Amino acid sequence: MSAGPTTLAATLIEHIRTWGPITFAKYMDACLYDPQHGYYTRAVQSPRRDYFTSVDASPIFGRLLARQFQEMWVQLGRPAEFLLVELGAGTGALAAQILDFTAESFPEFYGALHYLAVERSAARRAAAAAGSLAPHLTAKHFAMVSDMPAQIPCGCIFSNEFFDALPVHRLVREGDQLREIYVGLGANGLCEHVGALSTPALAGYLTEQGITLQEGQLAEANLEACAWIAEMGARLVRGFVLTTDYGHEARELYDHRHMRGTLLAYEKHRASENFFRAPAQQDLTAHVNFTALDRHGSRAGLQRTGLTSQSNFLLSLARHSNFADLQSAAMSETEQARARLLFKTLIYPEGMGETFQVLIQHKGVEQPHLSGLDPL
Repeated sequence: MSAGPTTLAATLIEHIRTWGPITFAKYMDACLYDPQHGYYTRAVQSPRRDYFTSVDASPIFGRLLARQFQEMWVQLGRPAEFLLVELGAGTGALAAQILDFTAESFPEFYGALHYLAVERSAARRAAAAAGSLAPHLTAKHFAMVSDMPAQIPCGCIFSNEFFDALPVHRLVREGDQLREIYVGLGANGLCEHVGALSTPALAGYLTEQGITLQEGQLAEANLEACAWIAEMGARLVRGFVLTTDYGHEARELYDHRHMRGTLLAYEKHRASENFFRAPAQQDLTAHVNFTALDRHGSRAGLQRTGLTSQSNFLLSLARHSNFADLQSAAMSETEQARARLLFKTLIYPEGMGETFQVLIQHKGVEQPHLSGLDPL
């Protein structure tokens, strides 16, 4: 397959020609996070992205999250300072939804709230600082940073579609061997090369979860996600970790329905398996392994509070507030109807079914009860 006429493609081709094939994880990292050309990090961002998230659909998503964070604050004993750390914050759209609603509806919680939006792209950090978050920045309830703080004494680390965009290794079962799919060069540019595992950790990743791939089955292993959740557990002293993403527990993620794995490229809202068509010009994403997040988080002191579908999570929170967050008295009937329609889009995302999941973990607190995990 042709690499496409991108600057990053030329750089990758030259590197591979000199040093040999690279892991898909290294390729994916360059495509998404190269400081100059990366899909998520380059200075010039497309005004029309290749995907939509829950944040794009409606501000209701942020409002309901704010309600869950306020409940966490209450269960932690209403501390004087609650640090809310968002990973992969982009330009701060979700931060604005959460902070605006918190300031309006939970003033006491807002007084204790310090929101840190973690974003590795300098261009996106600059855009957030100049936008609708300015009032919260001035009030010192918001800051945009490039990395998590070294320690989070009390609060919550959360992410929305963060782990699915971390670089993954690609694996395949050939006979009785587990092999790795690399990125090499062919007659038409970048292509797949199969070779020995780049690290024993890949075999261990599957073994510790009791996963054996079938003959010819493709799969992804996200070692970086394991490192991230472990680091989050190490830095959090007391509080919660909330992960919203699409994925499954390991037994389902690696079953017979996923013989080709879950990795996809997205461009102009169309999905494909043409991963080499245009490096850095399309999104690359793979489903999240929630079992791995649970296991590696537990080694750093995180305990599972609960795992539920995003539909259940949002409906439970909305019901807890008697659906008051969906609309306001100032709305017209047309606006109220639109708000209800947008909420349906959130809880029943087109084409994803129950794939969107919410994992909540806790540390340094007795087994909590959170409304977002209530069964319907």
